[in-house]
Amino acid sequence: MFDLHLTPSDTAPQHGPRPLPLFLDMLRSETATSPERRTAALAGLAAFQQAPRAPRARLAPARYRKGRARLRDYGRRDDGRRPVILVPSLINPPFILDLAPEVSLVKWLATQGVHPFLLDWGSPLPADRDLDITAHVARRLLPLIAKFDQPPILIGYCLGGTMALAAACAARVAGVALIAAPWHFGGFGDAARMAIAELWRTAQPTCEKLGLVPMEVLQAGFWRLDPAKTIAKYEAFGRMTPDSPAAAAFVALEDWANAGAPLPYAAGRQLFEDFVGADLSGRGAWRVAGKLVTPQALSCPAIEFVSLNDRIVPAASAADLPDRHDLGAGHVGMIVGRGARNQLWTPLMDWLSALPIPR
Repeated sequence: MFDLHLTPSDTAPQHGPRPLPLFLDMLRSETATSPERRTAALAGLAAFQQAPRAPRARLAPARYRKGRARLRDYGRRDDGRRPVILVPSLINPPFILDLAPEVSLVKWLATQGVHPFLLDWGSPLPADRDLDITAHVARRLLPLIAKFDQPPILIGYCLGGTMALAAACAARVAGVALIAAPWHFGGFGDAARMAIAELWRTAQPTCEKLGLVPMEVLQAGFWRLDPAKTIAKYEAFGRMTPDSPAAAAFVALEDWANAGAPLPYAAGRQLFEDFVGADLSGRGAWRVAGKLVTPQALSCPAIEFVSLNDRIVPAASAADLPDRHDLGAGHVGMIVGRGARNQLWTPLMDWLSALPIPR
């Protein structure tokens, strides 16, 4: 029986993997033949739970709002620079793009001659149960794009990239960049898609009653993609020097990964059934605001950055745009890893700088 003790209000980060009971079951399974590894992983978990945490900087103030979504302004108001909207995934909080002063893509872009805005999708309530992924694009992202006098550039990360591509087909934008964004969901492979389908089959009745898909369901899906790595990173953390920069970075990143608002029920249903299950976008069957959205329908400059060793969004699921850059960093490492600036940030900014100014 699949029971994550789901509650509609459990959106705050916790000092430990979420859901913890499922993580402990996975830990026991992965270390069944190695008591030493089990001891090391539990020591790492305890160290993580007890690690000191510096207060996280607040996200920038909201400039524009639509429903529960808001665009947070990281530039100087009306400075005349080109507007760039960073579109994060609906899954996990948006602050992965502003994780810490030294690893903040959005703040770095603000120093490079553009005016960045970070989209914060907000926290849904059960009353938002019918807001699916398509509606997030049509009823949240497109109206926010329309608030700009100058067509903005979209930068979408993970599922946010999928949604940014759709928005770029349905609205006038100056360009769209995809980072680790799935489009051909068949590229996840049959085994992973079957495991995700089973996860949804067992979680769906509870989610339907709640009107929400709690983060625990989504996190369980991520863990199933690579349970061994999930346990191994806690073993490794237990060996780190507690006050080292590497330990602080691990804590910040894991706290982000274990945080996140739930999805509206319809968004979760569409993600699991229509996208992962039926490959809606990859089959060229997705419509947003009455328009068919496909990579071929883009009328603006477009680029994508693909991780070749991404365990969350496999390279085979990419949109495969003509301007494609393959990277060696992982799904999160390409955003905040030690090589992120050279592998992603700088090439992205080079592309932004070369875009023509719309007339």
